[in-house]
Amino acid sequence: MSFSRRNFLIATGVAAGASTVLSACSSGNAGGSGNKAPSVDKAKAATIAVGTKTDSTGPAPEVEGAVKGGTIYTLDQIDCDHLDPAQLYSSYEGAVSVPFLRGLTGYKVDAKGNTTLVGDLATDAGTMKDGGKTWSFTLKDNVKWQDGADVTIEDVRWTFERLFASFVTQGPRYPQGWLIGGDKYKGPYEGKHLDSIEISGNTVTFRLKEGHSDFNFMLAMRGFSLVPKKHDTKEKYDKQPFSCGPYKIESRSIGKSMTLVRNTHWVADTDPIRNAYPDKFEMQFGFELQASTDRYIADSGNDQYTVSMFNEVAPTRIQQVLGNAALKKRVLTQVDTTCYYYAINTKRVPDVKVRQALNYAWPSKQAQQIRGGSASSAIATTIISPLTPGHQDFDLYGKKTKPTGDPVKAKALLKEAGKVGQKIVIAFQQSDTAVKTAVAIKTALTKAGFDVVTKQVDKTSFYSQIGQLDNEYDMFAAGWGPDWPAGYAVIQPCFDSSQIADGGVNWPQLKDASVDKAIAAATVEADPTKAAKMWGDLDRQIMELAAVVPDYNPIRNWFYGSKVGGVQYDSGNTCIAMTKLYRKA
Repeated sequence: MSFSRRNFLIATGVAAGASTVLSACSSGNAGGSGNKAPSVDKAKAATIAVGTKTDSTGPAPEVEGAVKGGTIYTLDQIDCDHLDPAQLYSSYEGAVSVPFLRGLTGYKVDAKGNTTLVGDLATDAGTMKDGGKTWSFTLKDNVKWQDGADVTIEDVRWTFERLFASFVTQGPRYPQGWLIGGDKYKGPYEGKHLDSIEISGNTVTFRLKEGHSDFNFMLAMRGFSLVPKKHDTKEKYDKQPFSCGPYKIESRSIGKSMTLVRNTHWVADTDPIRNAYPDKFEMQFGFELQASTDRYIADSGNDQYTVSMFNEVAPTRIQQVLGNAALKKRVLTQVDTTCYYYAINTKRVPDVKVRQALNYAWPSKQAQQIRGGSASSAIATTIISPLTPGHQDFDLYGKKTKPTGDPVKAKALLKEAGKVGQKIVIAFQQSDTAVKTAVAIKTALTKAGFDVVTKQVDKTSFYSQIGQLDNEYDMFAAGWGPDWPAGYAVIQPCFDSSQIADGGVNWPQLKDASVDKAIAAATVEADPTKAAKMWGDLDRQIMELAAVVPDYNPIRNWFYGSKVGGVQYDSGNTCIAMTKLYRKA
């Protein structure tokens, strides 16, 4: 997703069933040998089980020592590009929406960090029939919107039908492709329902074209949180959505701040996922990594009660922070299954030799050092993370042997193509780190024979801009982790030609018949072992076409104030569990 998606692994006996999440111990090493840094290759996985009806009953498990009251603050670079669930797709947006958006299913985290897929608004994690072609969910009683009105089964149907509306150009698009009749449906605003979404009493049933035994995991994505039919304002809903969670949006200054206060109509007994300790969250935007890191180091005033949901320890401060035992205690470190890569627009750069030259020339080591060294990331050579089913260990462009790049090989390919001096326009998210990275990349690619133009793009709207088919960039920094734990969720959304659309995430606009055929075959493979190999083979096939330049797999280092309690990892939403936080006395 955007900066990352569902960063966890699958681990059940069904074709795409129950999952596992990565965990790793924190360690301090800024750009050195990496001996003490968490290893992407060696991180251990912990099972995420599918919970029972009892597991789906609220209230959420209490956090030991937690107290109610006060305000928790956040310091982050960016505001949310979208808050309408239908348009919401980045992990950051997902993280900050947990307090006020709820879906049919979700992830319950206990005191030990164990994660379970449970019914959130549904009474359980769903009932599957017909080999995964039919799924049913029953809505809980006594679930309220922020105005005190009941959440209804009509709201559930409306939520999924509005995904098909023309104004929904961002967000996950699995239901649109999976539901029977979805290819012709245009949304509910003209009074027509989608026949494959049936409601009866308090139960909704989804009928799919193909079996998807992981449908309940897919529904746990934040993009499928409910929207009330009565308060749906279409495009305007993106600015301030309605809440059925423990908090609601009181005020918002886009790009600067957002204030969450208690939703007094939230019923804790209906919610197995969320606690609600602070009276208020004051979210603050516009802070670069170094600025927020320095404030955490100083740890004064309200910064003692502050946590970042996106910002991590600044690369320039990693050695100082992780090398100091007292500071390191206030850092949550987590290995992540995202692969950050640079998508190459195959329409603008159609010659495969030019795209391969970009891969050979890439300054992987230099970029890693700018990010803070091996304590913050591992160099990537594949699209599927080493910690995701389907990963195969290959290195087509010699990054492991020549991590600083191979300009000689790259220039030779450009000469073969007759493209020495080809102009390449590269977009970066606007940040201090991106500025430094852009310089390193421009230097390396220029040495290899490219004419490089770098452009800084506003962080908040970055993915909206690069998601347009007629964008003006040849390459751009992007990132993707599986929406749920399977190779399908890495490859199909990003490289199937059916996903080429404004707002889609086939950012390279790759349209290759052999890739499409292989994706279709892997999608219907019921044997998980065979399917995993097929997705790994697809990874290699796409890398041979050089649709992207894999850059790195991240190791997260989140810093927070000394008086913030309950800081733990939410593996389902791949972020700090915002609704576990509390303010220490």
